[in-house]
Amino acid sequence: MTVSVDSTTATTSSASATSTTSTTSPTGTTGTSATTENRPTLESAPAGEALRPHAEHAFAAELAALVAQDDRPRPARWRLSPWAVATYLLGGTLPDGTVISPKYVGPRRIVEVAVTTLATDRALLLLGVPGTAKTWVSEHLAAAVSGDSTLLVQGTAGTPEEAIRYGWNYAQLLAHGPSRDALVPSPVMRAMSDGMTARVEELTRIPADVQDTLITILSEKTLPIPELGQEVQAVRGFNLIATANNRDRGVNDLSSALRRRFNTVVLPLPESADAEVDIVSRRVDQIGRSLDLPTGPEGIDEIRRVVTVFRELRDGVTADGRTKVKSPSGTLSTAEAISVVTNGLALAAHFGDGVLRPGDVAAGILGAVVRDPAADRVIWQEYLEAVVRERDGWKDFYRACREVSA
Repeated sequence: MTVSVDSTTATTSSASATSTTSTTSPTGTTGTSATTENRPTLESAPAGEALRPHAEHAFAAELAALVAQDDRPRPARWRLSPWAVATYLLGGTLPDGTVISPKYVGPRRIVEVAVTTLATDRALLLLGVPGTAKTWVSEHLAAAVSGDSTLLVQGTAGTPEEAIRYGWNYAQLLAHGPSRDALVPSPVMRAMSDGMTARVEELTRIPADVQDTLITILSEKTLPIPELGQEVQAVRGFNLIATANNRDRGVNDLSSALRRRFNTVVLPLPESADAEVDIVSRRVDQIGRSLDLPTGPEGIDEIRRVVTVFRELRDGVTADGRTKVKSPSGTLSTAEAISVVTNGLALAAHFGDGVLRPGDVAAGILGAVVRDPAADRVIWQEYLEAVVRERDGWKDFYRACREVSA
């Protein structure tokens, strides 16, 4: 049903606007919110040189066209109206003929619910299995709403509380004690001060006690700084997008108190094989151009073959519904299909004739399917012999897979 056309992660830096916001402490004293003017900045990669540019850079022309023609009401500090944000995600043609490419393929209602949530005081939680474009959707939402998708906290088992609240410059702290100059704001703190959209990736990978740091931020829209007797209050326009993998259920489950602060939108896998083939081919073409790999219609047959294999093993039944097959332990998501085809293109470019063939994707499929060497290898061998071997037009693919599986 839904998956993104482009599922990329941020890799370059962008400078944030300098801002100073007056805040009031719990005791009534006035302080200054986190400012970025003393924060060291790194130069962004030259235009066209970034391996994976941020959404606001890669699609700057489309965003500019939407800004110029968007005459609908916009929430405070939003660059676009909710309608224009949805158009940016789903694609369309503007009145002046500008074509907005789709970033997300699926029902419009899912995107509308996500965008509408960000226009309220509730945070947004994008939930789904691996490879359903949660990160990509969150990045594009932040880019369209705030013009900056880089206010990001990457969740891991080692994410500390400081990554969500704030940290300290210990040289300044030891020399002068707690002060605003010694405070290092987190991406969430900066988003609160500037009225922008913050992102927290893989929320359920973060330890539960660190997760709960968000409760006060999301419910009271304030971040206390007890060391200074101050607080940072979120200004209008602030909101937060979190992503979570439902395969991680039981790792660090969200508390009921924290879950109530989110509106949850579930992103499912693509509904049809044609939709998934379209998604994979679009993304592979985009990655291929950035890596100077050959792409073209010659590879569409192999893309469809990879998608078919992944869908059948994922669903536990062949496309015609006649044969049941066992499912391996891996997720076999659309994102993994994109990775397999991209690696195949690299093989074809550097060690072949530039045309994607069964031998170029066979090893990648084997690596994606066989995660458990014992159980998954048996499942893969059974699938090859019972399904692939008997399928018309798949003889070369069968031989290539048998060769790498030997």
